[in-house]
Amino acid sequence: MDELHKHSVAELAALLKSKKVSAVEVATRFLARLGGNPHNAFLDINSEVTLAQARESDAKLAAGTAGPLEGVPIAHKDVFVTKDLATTAGSRMLSGYRSPFDATVVARLRQAGMVTLGKLNCDEFAMGSANENSAYGAVSNPWNTAHVPGGSSGGSAAAVAARLTPAATGTDTGGSIRQPAAFCGITGIKPTYGRASRYGMVAYASSLDQAGPMARSAEDCALLLSAMCGPDLDRDSTSLDVVAEDFSRDLLRPLARAGKDGGALKIGVPRGWLSELRDDVSAQFSDQLQSVSPLADMRIMSGVQELMRQGAKLIEIDLPNTALAIPVYYIVACAEASSNLSRFDGVKFGHRAADFADLTDMYKKSRAEGFGQEVKRRIMTGAYVLSHGYYDAYYLQAQKIRRMIADDFQSAFAQCDVIAGPVAPTTAWKLGDKADDPVASYLADIFTLPASLAGLPCMSLPVGLGEGGMPVGLQLIGNYLQEAKLLNVAHQYQLATAHHQQQPGAAA
Repeated sequence: MDELHKHSVAELAALLKSKKVSAVEVATRFLARLGGNPHNAFLDINSEVTLAQARESDAKLAAGTAGPLEGVPIAHKDVFVTKDLATTAGSRMLSGYRSPFDATVVARLRQAGMVTLGKLNCDEFAMGSANENSAYGAVSNPWNTAHVPGGSSGGSAAAVAARLTPAATGTDTGGSIRQPAAFCGITGIKPTYGRASRYGMVAYASSLDQAGPMARSAEDCALLLSAMCGPDLDRDSTSLDVVAEDFSRDLLRPLARAGKDGGALKIGVPRGWLSELRDDVSAQFSDQLQSVSPLADMRIMSGVQELMRQGAKLIEIDLPNTALAIPVYYIVACAEASSNLSRFDGVKFGHRAADFADLTDMYKKSRAEGFGQEVKRRIMTGAYVLSHGYYDAYYLQAQKIRRMIADDFQSAFAQCDVIAGPVAPTTAWKLGDKADDPVASYLADIFTLPASLAGLPCMSLPVGLGEGGMPVGLQLIGNYLQEAKLLNVAHQYQLATAHHQQQPGAAA
């Protein structure tokens, strides 16, 4: 039982199905590891709820009515509402909030048999790239506790990396699954926008937010994604009317036959994204590319070369508007955030100031006390770009460029099957290094933002260690609804390498 935490989702599911271990035993082992809340990864834990769900799973396993992931533990990012656990979105504004229902993603994973361990720390309202913006304290990276785990799903990534849970849910608005997965040496995937229901997800930017799984391997992510996805048209107007599917169906397909029409997989690498392929790029983007750390750059290129050794073909592609992704994202996302967060005014739910003179004063004081600095910054930015006289100059132009970025990807996918490149310019930085310079943190998202703006599926998988022994992630981007292809590529890479099996010393 002492070794149960070292097993993957797939391995635990097999052990439970064969009745070599019970769901209660598995849950008890993981709950024991949560004592003291390592890395400040969890915000709410209720062992009674967890063990009650585990007993339900054991009953179903005994009766032969078990779901595909029956008894396997999971923890949820604290932006998914849950009936039995508090949901705060990492904010004082929602301190102690209890939802009367479960988010669709939470409910579907429970229907698949998964047992909830607790709720995971995150940047406040999912706004951040380091998990330093949580009202309940920063999360530390299990590989080096002086470093950030990435954000906003930093609690999810740290918990999986530290073997506190075999799997976690995350949300990706501009890279918040992929970047923390890369920083913590795990695997994470953001599906096509609309694949997973947003019902019950505390909104940040509605046209960008998307749920996805985080685990140790592509195989695990495929199992989780299969349980999470599917139409939810009655409750989520952005849900795609696409039937649920088995995302693990192509995991074993050789890359030499994984491309269009059964040919070799074609991997597109954008010109300028890797040192060996850099050419003429805009001065603005070139400056950012130079910040890609040399060892991380080498690890990413070696990952691409491994895929080529397996039969994939490499081609150069152009994504000419990549440099514009940062300003476009922070205009669009902040505009939507200013609208979404207007509901938190101290009237119906959320924090209300204790002392105020009138209704307007209550609004001001409640929001000033409830929101953190980064949330306030993004609300103010969003209100500005949506204001009279600036809407056309900023928000409307950003939406036009967003379409151009999406069109760039479609031109690229006419030439290739998947796109590969870095997740971030560097490995995880030290806690506090960018706390006083939010723009520096924003610039770290340059490689994840373009696919988010286009609504494309994309993922991160570990490809080794970079500077300071910190993990490096390889990003894979696919065309719409091509999650199975991405997972196939990642799984073939992980069959040939062991980077995804590496673990920090704190996870032993």
